[in-house]
Amino acid sequence: MIVIVLPVVLEAKVKNYSIAVLEGDGIGPEIIREGLKVLKAVEEVSGVTFSTTYYPYGAEHYLATGEVLPDSALRELEQNNAIFFGAAGDPRVPPGILEIELILKIRFLLDQYINLRPIHLFPNVVSPLRNDKGIDFYIIRENTEDFYNGMGHRFDVRNDNSLRQQCALEMKRKRYRAQVSIDSQLDIKEDYAITLGLMTKGGAERVFRYSFDLARRKGKAKVTSVDKANVIPHLYTLWREAFSEVSKEYPDISTEFTFVDAVTMWFVKNPEDFGVVVAPNLFGDIISDLGAGISGGLGFAAGANINPGGVSMFEPIHGSAPKYKGLNIANPIATILSGGIMLEELGQERLGRLVREAVTAVLRDNVVRTKDMGGRATTSEMGDAIAAKVYEISRGIE
Repeated sequence: MIVIVLPVVLEAKVKNYSIAVLEGDGIGPEIIREGLKVLKAVEEVSGVTFSTTYYPYGAEHYLATGEVLPDSALRELEQNNAIFFGAAGDPRVPPGILEIELILKIRFLLDQYINLRPIHLFPNVVSPLRNDKGIDFYIIRENTEDFYNGMGHRFDVRNDNSLRQQCALEMKRKRYRAQVSIDSQLDIKEDYAITLGLMTKGGAERVFRYSFDLARRKGKAKVTSVDKANVIPHLYTLWREAFSEVSKEYPDISTEFTFVDAVTMWFVKNPEDFGVVVAPNLFGDIISDLGAGISGGLGFAAGANINPGGVSMFEPIHGSAPKYKGLNIANPIATILSGGIMLEELGQERLGRLVREAVTAVLRDNVVRTKDMGGRATTSEMGDAIAAKVYEISRGIE
């Protein structure tokens, strides 16, 4: 292997990282292949190396064995420096099985409490907005609490003589376990359902500290907190109190509160006003897809599930697109950018920037364009072009 050490990567620490690879379903193997191709280019120009271990977990494994992700495999994943994930979802598997027992299990039990979504409009990528001021901000979603905790119950009472219903709920996280008993009585004889939201002050505080630290690292002047405290006060006044307290530790960063419905309007009207946006789990899930929409679509939407002190998982936020499986036409840029975020979170910020610069250069050249961009380039051709730009930029050639 030829190792080229050049100015853009002179500060890279020579180190080997172990990467767990879960290709997943649908187009997952195709886009992961291109993500790894770009990481291979980074490896060759930097001296940093990656040892990859492939794990079979996804739809095919579930259909063959009936298991999604055994606890022993989760323990193996935790021994790696990072997890690189393709996509989950298969029409042969009922909705929720892979998402809950694979993706959410990894997030929750590895305490990946940060969900990071960069929102950036790249050159020659079409936004549905009339915006000439640029789109470049970050959405941070609290990733383990709020309403995405699994605690809920459906009560089927129409064939039950009693109006009184009871159930016991449990939520397991790495930090704690919650057990809730519900003794419910509804004075009409109809089926009904309950879902509980749960938030801890410490869980919110650590997300806010990451948000403010990110604002400093990325040179963003403002952190915006999103909630709906006016109609869900018990959860989101706690959220607001924690945000206000943590913000005092960062006097150099300005702050603002906004309701989730309002922020959707401002994303469309004035996206240039945002630097870092932090939201509870449910609202963050929704507004991050809006962010992807205004910045060109899911083909450019990178994501990361981060435990700053543990093992993080990096993945595009789009689905598995099973109808495009094996056609070699999916846009791999979101996966490649997720690999760049992985480098940054592993402490290789210059290499992470190199990946983003390579993507930017290919899009600026406007020659290689995949089907979703109105072009004819294949998945592998886009990966080839970005990998080539990694070599080119590292040699100082523009």
